[in-house]
Amino acid sequence: MVRFKIYIFACVWFAASMVGRADDAPNEVEHGRPDAVDFDRYILPILASKCFACHGPDGEAREAELRLDSFASASARLESGEGRAVVPGDLDASVLWQRIVAEDKDQRMPPLDSNRQLTSAEIKRLGEWIESGAEYQQHWAFRPIRRPKVPAADSPWIRNPIDQFIFLRLEREALAPAPVAAPTTLMRRVSFDLTGLPPSYELVENLAADPSPKNYDRKVEQLLASPHYGERMAVRWLDLVRYADTVGYHGDLSVSVSPFRDYVIRVFNENMPFDQFTREQLAGDLLAAEEGVDSTEALRLQVASGYNRLGMMSANIVPPKVNLTKYAAERVRNVSLVWMGATVGCAECHDHKFDPYTAEDFYSLASFFADIKEKGVYKPGGGVVGQPFSFGDWGPSIQVPTPHEEAALKRLDKEIDSIKDSSEANVNERLEGLSAEREAVAKSVTKTNVTVAVEPREMRVLARGNWQDTSGNIVAPAIPRYFGVLDVPGRATRLDLADWLVSRDNPLTARVAMNRLWHMFFGRGLSASLADLGQQAEAPSHPALLDWLAAELVESGWDVKHMIRLIVTSATYCQSSISDEAQRGRDPYNALLSRQGQFRLDAEFVRDNALAVSGLLVRKLGGRSVFPYQPAGYYRHLNFPVRTYPTSEGEDLWRRTLYTHWQRLYLHPSLMAFDAPAREECTVERSRSNTPLASLVLMNDPIYVEAARRFAERILQDGPPESAGRIAYAYRQALGREPRGQELEVLAALEQEYLSQFRDDPDAASELVAVGVTPVTAELDTAELAAWTGLVRVIFNSHEFITRY
Repeated sequence: MVRFKIYIFACVWFAASMVGRADDAPNEVEHGRPDAVDFDRYILPILASKCFACHGPDGEAREAELRLDSFASASARLESGEGRAVVPGDLDASVLWQRIVAEDKDQRMPPLDSNRQLTSAEIKRLGEWIESGAEYQQHWAFRPIRRPKVPAADSPWIRNPIDQFIFLRLEREALAPAPVAAPTTLMRRVSFDLTGLPPSYELVENLAADPSPKNYDRKVEQLLASPHYGERMAVRWLDLVRYADTVGYHGDLSVSVSPFRDYVIRVFNENMPFDQFTREQLAGDLLAAEEGVDSTEALRLQVASGYNRLGMMSANIVPPKVNLTKYAAERVRNVSLVWMGATVGCAECHDHKFDPYTAEDFYSLASFFADIKEKGVYKPGGGVVGQPFSFGDWGPSIQVPTPHEEAALKRLDKEIDSIKDSSEANVNERLEGLSAEREAVAKSVTKTNVTVAVEPREMRVLARGNWQDTSGNIVAPAIPRYFGVLDVPGRATRLDLADWLVSRDNPLTARVAMNRLWHMFFGRGLSASLADLGQQAEAPSHPALLDWLAAELVESGWDVKHMIRLIVTSATYCQSSISDEAQRGRDPYNALLSRQGQFRLDAEFVRDNALAVSGLLVRKLGGRSVFPYQPAGYYRHLNFPVRTYPTSEGEDLWRRTLYTHWQRLYLHPSLMAFDAPAREECTVERSRSNTPLASLVLMNDPIYVEAARRFAERILQDGPPESAGRIAYAYRQALGREPRGQELEVLAALEQEYLSQFRDDPDAASELVAVGVTPVTAELDTAELAAWTGLVRVIFNSHEFITRY
């Protein structure tokens, strides 16, 4: 095929404008606050990063028996007899200060060999803090959640309470909010944010004709009611709970868990309260066994309990106890990250060095899951060799029939029962036929892994995490001691853990949930630390707002749609993402919310966008995972057994990317190019890279080439006859706006160049339009179709096409 000439502007358009992402924000954001000794924002981060490794919660690593993570410890008399580390208001009497500024390098703290030296600014802050009284505060994320009073801010800009918090801060910083985004931008933004799909041009036109807040609010309600809202929300939740279609590890064999993914989609669409969602995942099997639960509800609860079985599993020949130890540790990491934003996993081998989590806490949390029926080493079955993508046996599972399958099974059962005692001729023959038909339907029903509770196995504290060391104390299920104890009769269960996670006694879950939701809609959390709200986390830019949102979530009955509605209808959300130099200088990382964020779409939505614009997208919800185009030979190293990629056929090629088979060790390369995670562990935040691979995928992946050709057919069939009108039509459908003067000129010239090239080389034209399996519209001129396919590829490769502004 002839190499197609792509103008340099397309590459620059895609790459250059991705500089300066929110991901690059430093750990400490300067706000120009007068209260330079603010403990949360300025002092705790210094102590946590420079001091706690030797003078923090970890007793085994603690030096000189000095703890600096609490006022009582820091102000107590030192065992060495030197005095007190911290004496409020008195630098000369504070040993901490004297050691920080010591001339003698052997006396100075932190030690030179620790690589934790303080900067002059940090030394100055610590000095000011001690002089001002050395006030300690409980870490902001560990404080009980109390609804703060909404500040009295008066401005016509304000739409709801969120804006009052934001406006007051902007006013204090002498910054003005950005103007409202253009209707085109706003409609695309909220559509991608709430459904992961572009809006129809009719929706864009409607908002442009009436950009009033009331009309915008109606669009929000329409999107929240869309079945695609659940698909969009599921993507990030599946990252958190490490959903995948394979078990990971060496063989990375397939496992059937797609009904769990469909359960998550349905939960978000039905707006199940988040506390119920939590209970069903952690303890669905226990809830299903309760009295009065009907069969339909029991099935849903069992599917939900599959959360506990989503971690990686092994068929390797190793001592089973090795893997059981790994499974237990991974569950603690996952549940603590997902619901607590806590790195309790760091306490697997020793007490946490920065946060109040002990090794005993770690294994006590693991003990909640000691009742799960599982094997250390699985034997998925010999059928896997002959059928490389069969699911094998990975422990307890149930069948989850679709409504159609359930109806078919009931019909067949009824027919079989009706003729069992019949005296008619050929009864046995009819029974055999019906039984065979029923067996075929039953075999086609999708299975999913579920949790089955058994007698809990013994759980001990493992010294240094050593699975062979059984000398540690036996522990019972318990929450981290710092947060108290569970008041339950007998042995605490996973349901008791779930109840605590969403109770008012736990200050973390609501804050974690709202911080991550905020990140979803602004590209940055109120605290930039999405994974870890511990003492090394960045303090929130608007702590009162985060607490107000967390309190609102709890008091609304854990209503996720309500919280999202509040966020996306706020004036803060509706701001333009364009900023001037002065604004960027004052608020470079948009921590003050003086504008909206702009960031690339998630990997799934990049592909979904192209499919939707082309008209190829199949919008059916749920079902087994599918296998869209993938490079030949990509699985050549995926052995035990050797596997080849079974490319899907028919509509399965055009399903939303959410349904793509998720091979942990060999993730679909189109997804990898746009930073989708392997999901071997919990993924709290996806990275956003900018590499040539992404541009090459958009230009050359068959899925995008075929989508470009189908969109080109739409342009030629539905657009105006002249070139300028067709380019305008393409822009309206792909970007929701009219092309600007220079864009129109460049693309018109490019279209003519392509057309001339393909007129001269008809074989190249035929080869290009033949990519993919959808038939080419016969009545269209091949050279013209190829030229417009090339033009669409340029649009698909633009920064604007894959970016949410």
